[in-house]
Amino acid sequence: MDDTNSPGRRETFTKAPSVPFDPTATPPTPVRAAFPGEQPPPGLRVEDLGPADGAQPNIRPAVLGEPFDDPFVSGSVRCIACAHRCVLRPGRIGICGVRQNRGGSLYTLVYGQVVASRAEPIEKKPFFHFLPGSTAYSVATQGCNFHCAYCQNWEISQAHRERVVPESRFVLPETAVSEAVRAGVRSVAYTYVEPTVFIEYALDTMARAHAAGLRNVFVTNGYESPEALDLLGPLLDAANVDLKAANDGFYRRVCGAQWEPVRDTLVAIKERGIWLELTTLIVPGLNDDRGELRAMAEWIAAAVGPETPWHLTRFQPAYRLPGLEPTPAATLVEAAAIAREVGLRHVYVGNAPEAECAVTLCADCGARLIDRADFAVTEWRLVRGRCPRCNRSLAGVGLEAAPAAV
Repeated sequence: MDDTNSPGRRETFTKAPSVPFDPTATPPTPVRAAFPGEQPPPGLRVEDLGPADGAQPNIRPAVLGEPFDDPFVSGSVRCIACAHRCVLRPGRIGICGVRQNRGGSLYTLVYGQVVASRAEPIEKKPFFHFLPGSTAYSVATQGCNFHCAYCQNWEISQAHRERVVPESRFVLPETAVSEAVRAGVRSVAYTYVEPTVFIEYALDTMARAHAAGLRNVFVTNGYESPEALDLLGPLLDAANVDLKAANDGFYRRVCGAQWEPVRDTLVAIKERGIWLELTTLIVPGLNDDRGELRAMAEWIAAAVGPETPWHLTRFQPAYRLPGLEPTPAATLVEAAAIAREVGLRHVYVGNAPEAECAVTLCADCGARLIDRADFAVTEWRLVRGRCPRCNRSLAGVGLEAAPAAV
């Protein structure tokens, strides 16, 4: 497997900080979802693997679990946190690797078990139209409900599949928020892996973050269930959705998921008034077809609006695709041109220094409004959130005043 933390590799938007792990460790429980018709592990009873004791504070009752009437095995439950809707017999773990049926009830295995936490620019998430120039406190546990072949953060997202154990520390929600406040950030970002898999910890942290005057942002694959969005909606201020492609084949082959639930989540986020930005990693030979890129841009413009920021980023060889070449700069430039032709007004190119486009332009007159470099705002020309030349308002949140550092 490729070491994406190798010396000289440029930091990318969503790459987590280096997380040490034990490559020889063996997860104690078989990692897979169970569905009707399969036999339970030999000798396992419904009452086995019940609530954890005080020595395992990370194992807590989960939200979004419901009984499932399995005609073969009693005590089955269905997790409805994401669109997989895993059906779990007693003892079994979901596709994400961190949600388990213990004694006929659903539990999270990673409550507060933080593997990565640090303050970093909001532009690194990436958010370009949400509190520009501010910092966010990023937190993550292990686990993910996708298994993308090119994952940058496989050491933590795919730890359960790769049979490695990342180093972690137990952090209560109030402690995480206190650390964020001390770091002087304006938001807490739930990121690096799919945050829906640790929704219990996220919800408790989000409520305390709002109480402390901080905003909450998700960096997500968009596979939340409607039930999860109902819980998250009142506490979520912004989301950057990793839009892998706009076709089902790519999601099934490369990510182990489906396109339709992502599509529905994007529309639902927009309808709820949560600020939305999109990121697409352009992978050579997999999702760089010009026709498909045009179709994706057209769908974005029609479904979530032409002023939705779209970040097009370079693929770097990683995880199960170490042999692919990085995305050519010309491909990224052409993809951005296609998106603008379709009518998208804020298209950015990232992770490619020779082709990087991180300047925000006025959607009407084309005036330069915000310049950026190395995840930082370097020039600010907005006047109370509007273009100084034509007075058009820039779509976004927190654009009324320039960041203190500019």
